[in-house]
Amino acid sequence: MSDPTPARGDDLATLRIDREAAPPPRRGRLALWLGVSALLLGAGGLVAWRTLGDAPLPVQIALVKRVTAGTAAQGVRLTGTGYVVTAERYISLGARVSGRIEAYLADEGDHVKAGQPLVRLDSRRTRAALREARAKLVEIEARARLDERKLARTRELFASGVASQSQLDVDETEIALARAQASSMRARIAQLAVDLDDTVLRAPVDGVVLRKLKEVGEIAVPGGFAGSGELIRLANLDELRVEIDVNEADLSKVHLDQPAKVTPDAFPDQHFAATVVKLYPQINRQKGTLRVEVRIEKPSASLRPDMSARVAFLDERPADAAAGNPVVIAPRAALRRDDAGPFVWKIVRGRVQRQPITIAAEADHDIQIASGLDGGEALVVGEVEGLRAGRRAVMEKP
Repeated sequence: MSDPTPARGDDLATLRIDREAAPPPRRGRLALWLGVSALLLGAGGLVAWRTLGDAPLPVQIALVKRVTAGTAAQGVRLTGTGYVVTAERYISLGARVSGRIEAYLADEGDHVKAGQPLVRLDSRRTRAALREARAKLVEIEARARLDERKLARTRELFASGVASQSQLDVDETEIALARAQASSMRARIAQLAVDLDDTVLRAPVDGVVLRKLKEVGEIAVPGGFAGSGELIRLANLDELRVEIDVNEADLSKVHLDQPAKVTPDAFPDQHFAATVVKLYPQINRQKGTLRVEVRIEKPSASLRPDMSARVAFLDERPADAAAGNPVVIAPRAALRRDDAGPFVWKIVRGRVQRQPITIAAEADHDIQIASGLDGGEALVVGEVEGLRAGRRAVMEKP
């Protein structure tokens, strides 16, 4: 028969708690909880950082336009500086007869019409010569009539055999001379009438008086030296041009009928459409340039002769615009460039997206897009700090 006591002792041993083995499981659970907490805190911080870093960025936005033919941007091929001139250059009026200047009938800056009197010279000498010539003509004509009657009697006497042939020849010669003298005097009278008319200088065309070159009381002489015969200078402002010297190395960029844009230095905010109308036939050997003229299509009253102006020679209309196809125009302020080439920032569903583009032509304020945009896209314009792909953006309030 076995002893039951050891059995009870073994049972009690199995029920005893081993306190030395309990601490390891408690430290493991604590470490697990600390790790989970750190992970949650890190995830929260990441979410908070991303939330704060993705705050909406205020930007200025412009839309891409799809326009019809004729409104496409034109690129600038060449620029230069010249001077405003008139189509006929300056018109200098000089005296064709000598005389003292009595009066100027128009002042500098006056607009005058063709035929309007401008300068009056002393005409007393010419008028006196004209009266003398007319009196001389009366005398010659009276003598000629007397010679005609004498010739008629001589012919009657010659027919009856009383007058000789030599007498008849003398009388015929005298009447021929009288008629020649009368014709010469009539020519002299016509010349003096022209001289009298020339004592008043008249405007040959409509224009503006630029300058009076002599003073009242001075003697005007025809011709003279170094332009001493000039009295007054006009300019016809109906057609204004800009004269510019183009370097011969750039002549391939300029041709007749090429569109251009004129910007006067005095009014940089004014721009005038122009067209190349004249290429001079000879190169300036000393400067290596060719003189070119562009005609301003619609000049304004602010333009004045000899005013300096900047000329931009433009490309022809793009081929797609000339063919009647619509073209895509974007604001130049939206254009960016880097090593990869030109691109723009466009807004897609409230976020910034990089969009590479291909440029067909560039102008001062617009660019023509060959590919990359179709029209209607919203682009970010101007410099914006913190701009990057994927960043949320909102329209900046004015």
